[in-house]
Amino acid sequence: MSAPGRTTLRTGADLAAARLTAADDIAEMDRIGARYTIAVPPALAGLIDRTAVATDPIARQVVPDPRELETGTDEQADPIGDGAHEVTPGLIHRYPDRVLLKLVSACAVYCRFCFRREEVGRGGNMSRADLDRALGYIRDHPDIWEVILSGGDPLTASTGRLGDLVAAVAAIPHVRIVRIHTRMPVAAPERITPSLAAALRAAGVATWLAVHTNHARELTPAAREALDRLAAAGCHLVSQTVLLRGVNDDVETLAALMRALVEAGVKPYYLHHPDLAPGTGHFRVSIDEGRRLVTALRGSVSGLCQPVYVLDVPGGHGKVPIGPDAVVPGADPPAVRDATGRVHASPAWRRSR
Repeated sequence: MSAPGRTTLRTGADLAAARLTAADDIAEMDRIGARYTIAVPPALAGLIDRTAVATDPIARQVVPDPRELETGTDEQADPIGDGAHEVTPGLIHRYPDRVLLKLVSACAVYCRFCFRREEVGRGGNMSRADLDRALGYIRDHPDIWEVILSGGDPLTASTGRLGDLVAAVAAIPHVRIVRIHTRMPVAAPERITPSLAAALRAAGVATWLAVHTNHARELTPAAREALDRLAAAGCHLVSQTVLLRGVNDDVETLAALMRALVEAGVKPYYLHHPDLAPGTGHFRVSIDEGRRLVTALRGSVSGLCQPVYVLDVPGGHGKVPIGPDAVVPGADPPAVRDATGRVHASPAWRRSR
């Protein structure tokens, strides 16, 4: 690993100077970057093993790969169907009790597997008029209990803008939860200042941060301190992880990550099956592989460390859990399978009082 530099790497030349690609590959890196934006912040660049960049799990997530320009026949620009549920510009109402607000299109790091890679990093942050329309829609729909801030990474917005937005959402009587999806505590932990953490809280709502992290090495001392600042301000912390080939697709790596999260005060929430985003086929594992990993995880680590394995159904049909089911179908008497695969049955499970 290398000491981090002071600036975010954004071009092929930057990557070559940081020894993350060869000088001969600069033009190819720039060609990929012209399609899918590049940004490798110092906190992540400094974690990469320069002697094994091609296989380093942090590098695989952030350094462009020529295979990104190969689009599979099943891959889609909008793989989870945001567009089918966009009710005002940048506001997605897919589930009855919650909406997702795409506040910004910028991120501190552009992950090479991002499911919104066709829109992030291209400018076009939500305008004041569109934000007002979105807030009006939320006010007019009393079934909305939770507002999710996403993008892009919403914590790239200014502290003042974030504070004003959280306060505006908190002023809507039927909204009780603000959830923020972010990679910032691991990508740029210095951004998580006490003043930013305080701006994310407002009377009348509980603030939850879903921290996106995919490998235990991302939870550096600086990242843990950033998480501590968020918790000290009263934010509740959960995690989101994407199951990625070559990054975390073995039970030892997943277990280390989930334990590191719990140790840092973050409850593992979702383990996402990779979406069918363009140029991401080299990251994909099969559902069967994922189910085997989740089964092994269940048998080896604490219940606190168990995320829900989910798939976003293409076309906008929402998330479904795809983890293994312990119940043995059709068994009589009713039977379950434990983490080692042994089957246990009892007639008592057929009765209710």
